[in-house]
Amino acid sequence: MISVDEAKNIIDSQSIQWGAISLPIEECMGEVLAEDICADRDFPPFDRVAMDGIAVSFDAYATGCRTFQVQEAQLAGVPAVSLKSDRYAIEIMTGAVLSGNCDLVIRYEDLEFYEQDRTKWVRVLDEGASRWKNIHRQGSDQQKGELLIAKGVVVTAAEVAIMATVGRSMVLANKKPKVAIVSTGDELVEVAEVPLSYQIRMSNSIAIQASLCQVRIPNQRFHLPDSKEQLQAKVETILQEFDIVLLSGGVSKGKADYLPEVLEVLGVRKMFHRVAQKPGKPFWFGMHTTGKPVFAFPGNPISTYLCFRVYFLPFLMQRLGSPMHEKWALLQEEVTFNPDLGYFVQVRSEVRPDGTVAVWPETGNGSGDLANLAKSDAFLYLPAKQSRYLVGEFYPYYSFDISSLA
Repeated sequence: MISVDEAKNIIDSQSIQWGAISLPIEECMGEVLAEDICADRDFPPFDRVAMDGIAVSFDAYATGCRTFQVQEAQLAGVPAVSLKSDRYAIEIMTGAVLSGNCDLVIRYEDLEFYEQDRTKWVRVLDEGASRWKNIHRQGSDQQKGELLIAKGVVVTAAEVAIMATVGRSMVLANKKPKVAIVSTGDELVEVAEVPLSYQIRMSNSIAIQASLCQVRIPNQRFHLPDSKEQLQAKVETILQEFDIVLLSGGVSKGKADYLPEVLEVLGVRKMFHRVAQKPGKPFWFGMHTTGKPVFAFPGNPISTYLCFRVYFLPFLMQRLGSPMHEKWALLQEEVTFNPDLGYFVQVRSEVRPDGTVAVWPETGNGSGDLANLAKSDAFLYLPAKQSRYLVGEFYPYYSFDISSLA
C-alpha cells in the first residue's frame, strides 16, 4: 500500500499527450488553447472616439476658444477627415477614427448647437477639458505582437471575442481524449429501471459521465457483469477504442473482484493497487502497453467520486495544458481520526470576505453514504501520521464545483 502523495506522483509522472486539433472559433468554447494568441495590430488600432460629440483642436480650446463652426459629421466606419483650421469642429460619433488635427472630444452633454447665417455652430460648455479627453488612444490597451491569450486557457466567450478581433477564424486547441466509463457488478441496474430487492441503481458511472460532460470530454458509458470472461472480452475492445479507461468496482478483495487479474492479462501494467487513504483504499492504477492509462476506482460511491476528483481530474487537466492549482481551506471543527491513513473528509464550505475558505466536516456514515454528498461541497485532505486535526489549521481542499473548468 502506498501513500496519497506517492499515488499522485506515480500518476503525474506518466507522460501522455493527445496532440492538438484546429477548430473554428465558433466551436472552441470550453476547449483548452494549444497556442498563444497575439495582437495582429495595436489595440485599439487607431485613436478611437469614446463619446458622441465634437472633435476639436485642444490648442484652440486652451487659448480660450469656446465657439466653433461645425465643418461636417464623421461616423464610425469611415476614413478620418481633417479640420480646415483650428476654429472648426467635426461632429463625431463613438467608435469613429479621430479626425485629423484633433486631440480633444467634447461630449454632446457639454455642447450647445445653434445656427447663424445659415451656418451650424457649436458652443463648448465644458471648462475643464484636457488634451485627449474622451479619446481611446491607439495602442493604449495592447500593442501589435503583444500576448493577448496564453495557451492553456480554457476558452470562454471573452476569448472568442478577442480571437475574432485579431482575425483568428481557426485556432489550435489541445485534443481531448475519448474516455470510457465502465461500471461493474451484477447488483447494478440502469437509472430508469425498478431495482429488485437485492439490486441498486447505478450512480457512480452516471456521476462521472456528468462531470466529464461538464468539462466537454468525449465519453461513453458501459456496464459489465461480474464475469471474468465477459470482462476480459469487453475491456479488451474498450482499450482498443478509447484513450482512457475509468472503471468503477471490482478491484477490492471480494470473490467477484476480477478486474486486477483481467487487466494484467490484457497487458495493463499495474502501477499501484491500494492507497493509504479513507475512503478509496482499494484504488488501482495502471498503464496499457499502448500507453493508455487505466483508473480502477473502488465501487463505493464516495470512494469512486473521491478518486475521480482528487486523482483523475487533475491528471486530465494537467495534460490538457490547464492545470488545477491546489487550494487550501481552514478547518472550523476539530477532527479525530485514529487509523494511520490520509483522510478525505467531506466538508461544507464558506468563502469569507478576505477570500479564505472555511470548512465544517460532514462525515456521514462512510463511503457508501451517497446521500451525504448533498450535504457537503468538497473534500478536505487530512494527512496521515497524526490523529487530531485542530480548528484553525489549513489543509488541502478539493471542491465538488468544477464549473470553472468548463
